[in-house]
Amino acid sequence: MTNETTQIGSIHVSPQAIATIAYQSALRSYGVVGMASKSVVDGITSILAKDPTHGVDVHFTDEHINIDMYIIIEYGTRIKSVATSVANTVRYQVEKAMGVPINEINVHVQGLRISD
Repeated sequence: MTNETTQIGSIHVSPQAIATIAYQSALRSYGVVGMASKSVVDGITSILAKDPTHGVDVHFTDEHINIDMYIIIEYGTRIKSVATSVANTVRYQVEKAMGVPINEINVHVQGLRISD
């Protein structure tokens, strides 16, 4: 959890809040048709409950934020271009919302799908 102390109090931001911003940013990126599960357990959990952080892992180390994204890309698009675009979009949106620089964003392409 990131912490910041100001004159009037302190601000605490949970990893789930950052993951939600990253999730929404990734889904709006061109070529992304969905988010993938990190594991079988996460896949079952996402079926049972709609999770706004599905496919996103946020890790804090000291003052660094690391994000792992697990995405499904539309078949026929350039995988490298879409992954780079997702990383750049997520970095911009999270840094804009948080005011804290992102250390690294890892985009894991878990599959390809033909969109409707």
